[in-house]
Amino acid sequence: MSDKIQAIRGMHDILPDRTPHWQHVEAVLRRVMAAYGYREIRLPLVERTELFKRSIGEVTDIVEKEMYTFEDRNGDSLTLRPEGTAGCLRACLEHGLLHNQAHRLWYSGAMFRHERPQKGRYRQFHQLGVEAYGMAGPDIDAELILLCRRLWRELDIAHKLELQINSLGTVEERLAYRGKLVDYFRAHFDRLDEDSRRRLESNPLRILDSKNPELREVIEGAPVLAGELGDASRAHFDGFRKRLDAAGVPYAVNPRLVRGLDYYSRTVFEWVTQELGAQGTVCAGGRYDGLIEQLGGKDSTAVGFALGMERLIELLDEPERFETAAHPHAYLIAAGEETELAGAQLAEAWRDALPALRLQTHCGGGGFKSQFKRADKSGAAVALILGEDELRNRTVGIKFLREEREQSTLSQSELISFLRTII
Repeated sequence: MSDKIQAIRGMHDILPDRTPHWQHVEAVLRRVMAAYGYREIRLPLVERTELFKRSIGEVTDIVEKEMYTFEDRNGDSLTLRPEGTAGCLRACLEHGLLHNQAHRLWYSGAMFRHERPQKGRYRQFHQLGVEAYGMAGPDIDAELILLCRRLWRELDIAHKLELQINSLGTVEERLAYRGKLVDYFRAHFDRLDEDSRRRLESNPLRILDSKNPELREVIEGAPVLAGELGDASRAHFDGFRKRLDAAGVPYAVNPRLVRGLDYYSRTVFEWVTQELGAQGTVCAGGRYDGLIEQLGGKDSTAVGFALGMERLIELLDEPERFETAAHPHAYLIAAGEETELAGAQLAEAWRDALPALRLQTHCGGGGFKSQFKRADKSGAAVALILGEDELRNRTVGIKFLREEREQSTLSQSELISFLRTII
């Protein structure tokens, strides 16, 4: 007998007892996006590899080690998207959405990175991405933070998240800072780990984001980027902070916060938690004003964020309440061919009358005893019973499955009024 085929390591099935959690979060996300005027855009899973090399940066871990890249039959190099910003921007440029226009957009779906799987970090993972184009001031940066805060409040997880912010300045300011940072780390080269030594020449700012506790002391002694910021970058960051203060949003300025992608500039932020162990970043983003021109468009402004759906769902309290919310309201039991035929027609009529009704009809035969077991297992609040007597008398039996109440009988004409009470 051959071995069973299993899912690829780090790519997980989301089973029916978990999908209610996802559906709840997705419904909240859609509601909040609409409340702020953000419109959904749907993007391909596969893009040309060059898109990610030009946007993310060829010397990043994602491009060097983590992308799922392959040649198609035409010999073109294609990549499963490792993040959403590049594809969203490509779509906007391709379809002319950025020509003297401002847009607020969001998307969601699977991303792919070949990393070592662990809790909160998977090879196929899901993100919500939010992008705002054509708005240069700190007001839109602050709006994204307020949008996030509303998400956390509606999901009842605000108490589990902390906001950290920083400014990366302009490209020119980062280059000046980069030189000082390289000089500093070269002076402490013997204390760097292998990854940091490799990043020293290619992307030294990423050393500041190292999670290696042995590097904490040397990183804390490194020069800070704030000292290189010009007047415009300082004014933008001050304006951002002023708006957060006015809205009562608590935050911490983290001068070591750099983000892992090359395209960020000025504002960067992360929402972090202590609830998920090592994978503590739940949502992160910032401003990437230079990326549009880098991908062939006219110089413009952009800011956005992405949040990890798996990590977000792990933060939810009392997950069983979402499972209960997905159970059928009622389960229709009918024994015998004639009652099954009549039951199917009645069920359709009840669904027509009550679109919100979740009604599961029994299929697969069996006597009343086995059908009651199925009804109870379904999680339904009540069983609707249609036997020969009920069919002849145009009635339906009502048995409460979750409450200690006596079984009763209603006429078919009364049933819709009753069903309204359990929806």
